[in-house]
Amino acid sequence: MKKNRNIPFGYTMQKGEIVEEPTESQAVKDIFKLYLDGKSMSELARQMSISQISYNGITFDWNKNMVKRILENEKYLGKDGYPALIDSETFYRANARKKIKATSVNEISEELKVIRSLTYCTECGHRISRIGGNTRSEKWDCRNPECSRFSHRITDQMLIGAILNTLNTVIANHDLIDINSEISGYTPSIEVTRQQNEISRLMDTPNVDFEIAKEEIFRLAELKYDCCTYSYKPQKTTQLKDILESCEQLNTIDIGLLKSCVSRILVSHFCTVEIEFINGVTIKNITERIDENDHSAQCQDNSCEAADCGKQG
Repeated sequence: MKKNRNIPFGYTMQKGEIVEEPTESQAVKDIFKLYLDGKSMSELARQMSISQISYNGITFDWNKNMVKRILENEKYLGKDGYPALIDSETFYRANARKKIKATSVNEISEELKVIRSLTYCTECGHRISRIGGNTRSEKWDCRNPECSRFSHRITDQMLIGAILNTLNTVIANHDLIDINSEISGYTPSIEVTRQQNEISRLMDTPNVDFEIAKEEIFRLAELKYDCCTYSYKPQKTTQLKDILESCEQLNTIDIGLLKSCVSRILVSHFCTVEIEFINGVTIKNITERIDENDHSAQCQDNSCEAADCGKQG
């Protein structure tokens, strides 16, 4: 049933009186709290959609404009005869943050944009978010509502250091990206064996019907084709080695090299950074942990160097 949106989200009319709607009013409180905790309006809209709470009684799909209207609505302070859902400090802090985000310049470097486009959570596979704009308190975190937050802070310097270390490792030793894989393979299935037996039986029959036999042979060819596999890995490995052959040790991220050699960057909740190359080989790099409440944004001397480097094919 479509709601009358003359009554703000979070309220309902009962016996001619405006009262709190329990589910919606709790959602309003959650939106203010999570926004102050660092969630963006887009992230909150996605979370509300997942929670299956309807904004207008028609659809469960939210957008950031709906969240924005809630954050700006002073009726939640208890004005104009509406019950108070939010205290004034929470309301004005949330709107001060929104104003800062709207007016501040949060442009990040091109290399960080590329890294962000390649970086995923090891545990859930969701894209990792970079939080903090160009401030000194930035961190990388998984914002998937169905996954947990990182227990340790991962900074730009830590992530870039781990990527640089891994790239320099494979530049120095190309054998690390070797992979044992044939370009093509064939493993006959049970259906292939049955079809071969059926054709043999037909050919041993007196007065063979060659039209039927021909159809069965074509069917056998289709089944055999379905059992063939092709691997891109040897070709990609050769391509990788050709690219790395001309590379020298890096002091900064080479964006072109990163795009051409790396398919994904995986970050775990335990500060493990894995680089997955285009041929499927994964090199692991463990960074030194920084506690979540440490906002120094400074790595220790060796925090950006690999504590362990492992290869997975």
